[in-house]
Amino acid sequence: MEFAEMNEHVVKGHIEEVLQGTRGMLAQGVEPLRIINEGLIPGMNIVGVLFKKGDMFVPEVMHSAKAMSGGIGLVKPLIAENDVPSRGKVLMGTVKGDLHDIGKNLVTMMLEGQGFTVVDLGVNISPDGFVQAVREHRPRVLGMSALLTTTMTSMSETIRALERAGLRQDLKVMIGGAPVTSAFAREIGADGYAADAGSAVEVCARFVEESAA
Repeated sequence: MEFAEMNEHVVKGHIEEVLQGTRGMLAQGVEPLRIINEGLIPGMNIVGVLFKKGDMFVPEVMHSAKAMSGGIGLVKPLIAENDVPSRGKVLMGTVKGDLHDIGKNLVTMMLEGQGFTVVDLGVNISPDGFVQAVREHRPRVLGMSALLTTTMTSMSETIRALERAGLRQDLKVMIGGAPVTSAFAREIGADGYAADAGSAVEVCARFVEESAA
């Protein structure tokens, strides 16, 4: 299988074809990092563009992300952890009292498809839970999601908790979810707001570029 064909299978969410192609490339002696950088990630780059334009929808994007993740799962054990390229580490979680995770999962998949290392904490994460995870993983970006207006206040509480713990200075906080707005993000002191998964990738990329400048 050629890299361009692998890209196409990722875009179309053909999981079995991606797995077969990855195994075939490995059997032919193709370098694992080349498979990731030329065969898998470029496909998700295309998906990101199509999703942003409205030419792909959430179920399709999730199929593409699962196809890419399947290929990476075969390749990653063959690469030393320090050799796997990463644009930066992102911590993701749905706030306390909220069990919704579809949007968060989609953002996680698209960030991984764009070369970020993502630690997904899951749902119903308390402010203290976020603080402990930030202290442990030292991410560049913390992404918080809420789908209920009643749980949005937990975002503000988490930011205050991070400040009290002295963890806010080198950390960018991004928030999102159906009831969340850019005005709310500014009000609670978040660094950024993402209306959808494509925007979340752009916000994280901007944060990483700013920190490297």
